[in-house]
Amino acid sequence: MLISGLIRGFCRMALKVTGTRNQPFSDIRRRALAEAGARVAGGRPARPDETAFLGLSEAELTPAVQGAIWTLLTEIDDLRQEVARLKAQLGRIEALADQDPLVPVLNRRALIRELDRIRTFSHRYGSPAALLYLDLDDFKNVNDSFGHPAGDLALRAVAERLTAQAADTDLVARVGGDEFAVVLTQASLPVAEIRARNLARNLESNPIQFGEWTAPIHVSYGVSEITPDLESEEILARADADMYARRQKRRT
Repeated sequence: MLISGLIRGFCRMALKVTGTRNQPFSDIRRRALAEAGARVAGGRPARPDETAFLGLSEAELTPAVQGAIWTLLTEIDDLRQEVARLKAQLGRIEALADQDPLVPVLNRRALIRELDRIRTFSHRYGSPAALLYLDLDDFKNVNDSFGHPAGDLALRAVAERLTAQAADTDLVARVGGDEFAVVLTQASLPVAEIRARNLARNLESNPIQFGEWTAPIHVSYGVSEITPDLESEEILARADADMYARRQKRRT
């Protein structure tokens, strides 16, 4: 491995500089070095009686070489910890980039990415999936009657209810404004129709409370099948169009 080769080269260079071959070091220190070397090299754990470290004999492991090895191993360990820290930080940043800034669900960007992934999965395994598009009717009245803080609270309540009713494999996202989407995996179009209707009824049967005031929620929904022949934006547009058509039909 590259790291083990570098350590061996570093040790050889230290031997050349010191020009000494000192007496054997303690068994405890020898075993610790051997075990550390095995971990770095990705090899097997050292036996208790093993005296070599990455190809170096016991006589070659002088105090100067030992110190150099410990320094290098410490730096490698520090580097690994720093990489782990950066990976964790990157994960947190990516999670924030995927989340809607107002409500605890995915944003539109993350929704499109997940639709792309599910389209690929559906094409490969022939697995059905569907997209639900939900719009809160006349939501402007909530903001006008109770103020924008109340409107934000209502949107968060809707997002939490959708998430609570979603299956473990479902995805909930806020498309924008008062519009939400739910991705149903392993769901045919008829099943999606039933799920959408039940979600809408649940939201409408539980008005949002603002202190002593109550704000009713009215929902229009649309459904679109997720298929590999349609781009993700087109799937979203079809669900939106289906929602609009249902709303117009209900109002006539």
